[in-house]
Amino acid sequence: MIAYRQMTAVDIPAGLNLCRLAGWNQLARDWELFLQINSKGCRVGVDDAANVIGTVTTIPYENHFTWVGMVLVNPSKQRQGVGTRLLHEALELNAHLDTIKLDATPAGREVYLKLGFVDEYKIVRMPGRPITTNHPKPGARRVMINDFPSLLKFDREVFGADRQSVLEWNFKGAPQYAFIVEERGRIQGFCLGRPGYDFDQIGPIIANDTNVATQLLTSALLQAADKPIVVDILTHTTEWVTFVSSLGFTESRQLIRMYRGSNSHPGVPQKQFAILGPEFG
Repeated sequence: MIAYRQMTAVDIPAGLNLCRLAGWNQLARDWELFLQINSKGCRVGVDDAANVIGTVTTIPYENHFTWVGMVLVNPSKQRQGVGTRLLHEALELNAHLDTIKLDATPAGREVYLKLGFVDEYKIVRMPGRPITTNHPKPGARRVMINDFPSLLKFDREVFGADRQSVLEWNFKGAPQYAFIVEERGRIQGFCLGRPGYDFDQIGPIIANDTNVATQLLTSALLQAADKPIVVDILTHTTEWVTFVSSLGFTESRQLIRMYRGSNSHPGVPQKQFAILGPEFG
């Protein structure tokens, strides 16, 4: 018998174990944030020996949409309906919201299509390495705390909803990756980053154009140590994909951003050059 209940902080080690089994990159601080933002929307499946065998998380972004992530099932318990049941629980908990969004793998997409989700756009995961100081100096500066009011306003317009608590957490975890580009006192773009178990991730990268996005990514990569780096990029411009590839990053997998509902707050995808991560949006 498998029981389903709300996730608590006691379950974080089990969640981390599932991450390691799946080869996922999350740290304890990621799980802590999920519980801090929406503990009632985080669920686990537990077997009759009280072992956590599956998880799902949800993050509400205002009343605009909820983000579903961390659908994990122990490999020994897969293909038994655990992941589907956890996903249904997440959807039921957020049934009062008009729109639910997630980033799906090609295999997962087939499941989500049956649940009424539709495609929005493609995302490509590109792993690589830090770059050397021989790269041309970009025109970005470090993000400061007093930048956040205008940074958050800019992000809200592009992302489609307020995510202040997530971005502040993002900044605190890896301030070395936080850069901003301004022109005449107005934000043209910013990027953040976060640490992970196997690699650090640069994102989100939010910018008015490709030139700004390249400055931001370059600035962040120049600050990286020798740890592998991953960027989950949108592919709306060939110029952007070509630039990221020119830095030695190569495609490892594809994701499909999907939604169920009206998607009445889509933001401005053309100004999203890299996402924070599939589990956060």
